[in-house]
Amino acid sequence: MSESSAGDAVATAATAVGWRRAGLAGAAIGVIAAGAAAGVAVERMTVGRGMRRRARLALDASGPYGALRGMPGRAVADDGTELYYETDEVEPDGGTGAGTAAGAGAGPAGSGPRRRRLFGRKAPGPVTVVFSHGYCLSQDSWHFQRAALRGLVRTVHWDQRSHGRSERGRAAAQGVTVGIDQLGRDLKAVIDAAAPEGRLILVGHSMGGMTIMALADLYPQLVRDRVAAVAFVGTSSGKLGEVSFGLPVAGVNAVRRVLPGVLKALGSQPELVERGRRATADLFAGLIKRYSFGSRDVDPAVERFAERLIESTPIDVVAEFYPAFTEHDKSAALPAFRDMPVLILAGDKDLVTPSSHSEVIADELPDAELVIVPDAGHLVMLEHPQTVTDRLADLLVRIGAVAATANVGGHGSTAQPPGD
Repeated sequence: MSESSAGDAVATAATAVGWRRAGLAGAAIGVIAAGAAAGVAVERMTVGRGMRRRARLALDASGPYGALRGMPGRAVADDGTELYYETDEVEPDGGTGAGTAAGAGAGPAGSGPRRRRLFGRKAPGPVTVVFSHGYCLSQDSWHFQRAALRGLVRTVHWDQRSHGRSERGRAAAQGVTVGIDQLGRDLKAVIDAAAPEGRLILVGHSMGGMTIMALADLYPQLVRDRVAAVAFVGTSSGKLGEVSFGLPVAGVNAVRRVLPGVLKALGSQPELVERGRRATADLFAGLIKRYSFGSRDVDPAVERFAERLIESTPIDVVAEFYPAFTEHDKSAALPAFRDMPVLILAGDKDLVTPSSHSEVIADELPDAELVIVPDAGHLVMLEHPQTVTDRLADLLVRIGAVAATANVGGHGSTAQPPGD
């Protein structure tokens, strides 16, 4: 073999090793995006890769999840970052003033339009429900709850900075990591732009719940004057550095020691890592399933939807947000919610923000309704959407935003709706 051929062979081998490492690193980051790191379902090893790829493409083509769209708007954060939001308005006839994608109101299998009425009332209530999503997700993670509430109450769905359709955080360009307080200021900017007056109901999942706590910490007067109710879904007020993610203690401690440095390094090579993550898509999908859901019979289209949401978050965004969670502590902000109806909801098999963290929040808010959903993981609003929608509907009833008679029916569910 010539010297140049040998050199090419060595380079090729080194590149292959590098890609394998990048692939594993990308898969590990996918775990962080879902919330942790651990094993993969054995079933992934028994089905051909080509078949799995075709299945993913078919689910992407047919699934309606994430197709709902509303009236677009943009708020400007204090550092100049543009934050994208959408508003679903209420019209006097009970219809919705929001635009929808083709088939957006259809059932899970495109089986025809669903009933739009969740529960009846004579006139729109003077209230806006603001939904804040979690880490490595987007406003579309509230798909089922949004579908159920359209036309019944005014809602605002926004994408956190560097997520979804919002602009990449401008502070990140200067090497500044994102803190939870910044997200609280972002939420204030969205409220000022999308709901400058009237009562507010704040709904937050995971990082979104932390964002609401930061809002209360930074703007207590706003919360006292305008917030009528709050829903915390799969979130935490602090001590996330103690979460084991279902791993042995020794393994968790080892991961914590090296993870910040690994993330920083990977975040500086986003293109390489993203290619590696795509190359290990099956491993990535298995990890997302483990850390997003708690039951075994999740709708495959919902699984794929969650996968798409998480994999759309660039690795450098994952890296810049991660330190905020170990530093997060907003327990002192919780008393701001004591004088209002509060819903605290979590999955009993959540490995990312365990239900014990919701119980801690409930201890600080003894009058709150605490709901622990059986066989549910971190993405409980996608896994058991009707349960989450039911509890949110009850919260709306409690503050008089809707009539006392509720009929959730097939809304907020992945089950096939009955024929009209």
